[in-house]
Amino acid sequence: MSSLVKTSYVNGEFVAYQGSKDILENKNPSNPSEIIDYFARADEALTLQAISAAKAASKDWANSNPQFRADILNYIGCEILERRTELAQLLSREEGKIFKEALAEVERAGRSFKFYAQEALRAIGEKYNSVRNQVDIDVYTQAVGVVGVISPWNFPIAIPAWKIAPALCFGNTVVFKPAELVSSSAWALAEIISRSGLPSGVFNMLIGSGCKVGNSILHSNDVDAITFTGSEMTGRQVAEIAASRMVRVQLEMGGKNPLVILDDADLEIAVDIAIQGSFFSTGQRCTASSRVIVCSGIYEKFIKRLVEKTRALKVGDAADVNTEIGPVVDAKQLQQNLAYIQVGLHEGATLLCGGEHLHSEQGGFYFTPAIFTDVTPQMRIYREEIFGPILSVLKVNTYEEAFLAAEDTAFGLSAGIVTTSLKYAEDFKRRSSAGMVMVNLATAGVDYHVAFGGNKRSSLGAREQGTSARHFFTKLKTTYQFA
Repeated sequence: MSSLVKTSYVNGEFVAYQGSKDILENKNPSNPSEIIDYFARADEALTLQAISAAKAASKDWANSNPQFRADILNYIGCEILERRTELAQLLSREEGKIFKEALAEVERAGRSFKFYAQEALRAIGEKYNSVRNQVDIDVYTQAVGVVGVISPWNFPIAIPAWKIAPALCFGNTVVFKPAELVSSSAWALAEIISRSGLPSGVFNMLIGSGCKVGNSILHSNDVDAITFTGSEMTGRQVAEIAASRMVRVQLEMGGKNPLVILDDADLEIAVDIAIQGSFFSTGQRCTASSRVIVCSGIYEKFIKRLVEKTRALKVGDAADVNTEIGPVVDAKQLQQNLAYIQVGLHEGATLLCGGEHLHSEQGGFYFTPAIFTDVTPQMRIYREEIFGPILSVLKVNTYEEAFLAAEDTAFGLSAGIVTTSLKYAEDFKRRSSAGMVMVNLATAGVDYHVAFGGNKRSSLGAREQGTSARHFFTKLKTTYQFA
């Protein structure tokens, strides 16, 4: 067993296996009897060692040559892209994404590292004339220090990449805690990073529980910033701890994203966008469109076609090339989805299709995509983030009614509209309170080189990705000099 157990990466090496009995079994949601990897869980002591190593390495890395940082990030990005098929197959096995989706995610991770390889060379600074004679002013950025990275299970390599790459790019050291459900992808990423030429201690990866590893990162006085993606409930706890320590924090916590379908929309385009945004990746995306708001003139035709195409989706093993919807990530998520189906029925909504546990010989966590109609804005299925392929459809009469319904949420991550009207498209983009707005596109699906993030209860702190990442991962310094 000891030769099969993988371990955390601390201070430039994968730690020796000590025969720990606290072993994590990483299972395939398509076939839960298949164990992909065994991992020795890190404890508080190992986490503190990792933080100490990151702290010790932080000064030299912050002052390192930008070309050196660029070359390392480019190496990591190139290897990810060269091994995209292998990494996508691994991701698909442990998280349940179909191969096509997993491949797209791996490619996005590789391109994120390559993007920030170039950003490392783009020195940003400003020079000002003082209001005082013979005084020069310079404003420039510096690394924040040690960054704690806590990532979720739904994007096992893309989200870690778009946090780790900018952190390293701007001279920070990293202590990374992935979600335990997707430890294999995190370990594979750490293994690539371990051969990139990165100095010891600059990057550390700890596989372990939130209560031990996560809490140790959050409470350590040597961690200068925390970037977290996960549930709103956990995000609130992260924010409280960060505030108590007066350190910067960046939170991405989900959404209940609306997709508005106007009467003038192209029917087939509208249906395809709704299916893609609501059901692909098994609905396990914070940007998924779990509320579809449809105007009355197109409503009946839209519902009929939506149900037809949803019923035709093939649910099954993520490794099957014919599968369109893979399993949900684990038994807990499956039970949560099934529970929300009962909530919707109890509230009086009509279940048109799906919402069932699709049994298989392998025992996979398969759940058929569900569509609810006769939904009211007060229903839990309409207001709460389910994180599964469960769609609530609300019928409205006018554009203004649709817009107000879209805005009626505590979240503000992504919002979409399907229309052929330039007038309504422009109005929706301008007035929407969401951080990201899509016109004739699915609410889920964004680029890696531009800002990502939401408003209201969806996000807190500076935006992720693109050049916007600089705002979180650097701090400003203003200097005055008498000439």
